Amino acid sequence: MSEPTSGTRPTLEAVAAHAGVSRATVSRVVNGGAGVRAPLVEKVRKAVEELGYIPNHAARSLVTRRNGAVAVIIAEPEFRIFSDPFFEQQVRGISRELTSYDAQLVLLWVEGPGDHDRIARYLGGGHVDGALAFSLHNDDDLPTIVRRAQVPTVYGGRPGWTGPADEPAVAYVDCDNRGGARSAVRHLRSLGRRRVAHITGPLDQTSAMDRLDGYRDELPDGDPALVADGAFTEESGARAMATLLLRRPDLDAVFAANDLMAAGALRVLREQGRRVPEDVALVGFDDMLSVVEGTDPALTTVHQDIEGMGRLMVRLLMRTLDGEAAAPVITPTELIRRASA
Repeated sequence: MSEPTSGTRPTLEAVAAHAGVSRATVSRVVNGGAGVRAPLVEKVRKAVEELGYIPNHAARSLVTRRNGAVAVIIAEPEFRIFSDPFFEQQVRGISRELTSYDAQLVLLWVEGPGDHDRIARYLGGGHVDGALAFSLHNDDDLPTIVRRAQVPTVYGGRPGWTGPADEPAVAYVDCDNRGGARSAVRHLRSLGRRRVAHITGPLDQTSAMDRLDGYRDELPDGDPALVADGAFTEESGARAMATLLLRRPDLDAVFAANDLMAAGALRVLREQGRRVPEDVALVGFDDMLSVVEGTDPALTTVHQDIEGMGRLMVRLLMRTLDGEAAAPVITPTELIRRASA
C-alpha cells in the first residue's frame, strides 16, 4: 500500500484521480450507492486501499442519512451478561454481522429501571440507526421506550410484553423453544423414564414459558411437584434440583430449561449420591459448548444456533432500514445426544 505524505489525509478527489474516475463515482462506491459498474467499483476500491483513504463519517452520514451504529440492548444486569455464555455467543454473532455492514455496535444493558431514562435519551438523540434488544421480560418498559424513540428495532425472542406484542409487524428472531422442549422430554420418555421433572427458566420470559409448554405437551397429566422454578443461572438450577429431590425423591429424569441450570442440577445430583444417567437422566437446552464440555458426564441438550440468531437479527434490521417489510424468523432446534441421557 502506498503511504500518504506525512501530515496529509487522502481526499475523495485524490482517490478519484488515482482511480481515473469522477469524484461522484468514488462517492457512490464509498457510500454504498448503486449504479456503478463492477470494473469501476474494483478500481475505486483498489485506489482506496492503495492511498489509505478513510471516509469522513460526518460527510458520509449526510449522504446515507445513517450513523453506521446499532444499539444492542440487553435487558439484564452486568453480572448476568458477563457470566452467562449465551450473551457472549449472541453478541459475537451480532458483532461479526455488523462488521460485514461496516457498522458499529453500541452495547447497552439494564441494571434497573433507573437505566430506562438513560437509554431513552440515547436512543432519542439520533446516535444510532436502529436497535437490537433481547432477554426482555414481560413487564419491561424497554419496548415502549424504543417505540417512542421511533428507532427501528429487532427483538431477540418472541414478544410477550404489552404494546409491541399486539403489533403484527413486530420483527423478532427466536428458536423453536417449544418444539425443542418437546424433543427433550420425548427423548427422556423413550429411555423408559416415567417421572420426568422440569426446571423452568424465569416465567416472565417467553423462552422459558415456551419450554415449559413444550414439557407439558409431552406430559399433559404430569405431577406439578415435578416442576420447579429456576432463573437461567447455575445456582438457581442447583436450588431447584434440591427442591425437586425433596418433593419427589423417586424422580428418574430432569429436563432443565438451559445448560447452566442443568450444570447446577448435575452438581446437586452428584452431591446427593445420584448417578447420571443411571439413576437420573439429564437434558439441558442451548448446547453452549463452554458448559456442556465441562460437565461429567457430557450433557445431552437441545441445540439452538445462538450466534447464528444474532447474525439473523442484524440482517433483519438492515432489511428494515432499507424499507423492506420485516417478518419474524423462527430457527430450528436439534437434540444433541451425549452421555447424560
